Amino acid sequence: MNEQKKAVVSILGADRKGIIAAVTRVLYEYDVNILDISQTIVSGLFSMILIADISSEHCVFEELKNSLTALGEKLNVQIRIQRSEIFEAMHQI
Repeated sequence: MNEQKKAVVSILGADRKGIIAAVTRVLYEYDVNILDISQTIVSGLFSMILIADISSEHCVFEELKNSLTALGEKLNVQIRIQRSEIFEAMHQI
């Protein structure tokens, strides 16, 4: 069995219907499993961060990143994905 690889996905933008559905649809298409998720809306601003398992052989990270970026442009929200090891290294003291 392959070692689990994780990524951090963040979404930020004006709240509207369908953001969660569209993002999770893309993750599903790449065989990504959501391990943890937090979402909130403050004064009409939508924010969500999730931890995803990107270990599947069907998940090519750069293709997933490009699909999420394109989706963000379509929805007029910012979607970023980072491999968790890079995210953790950037935030260590």
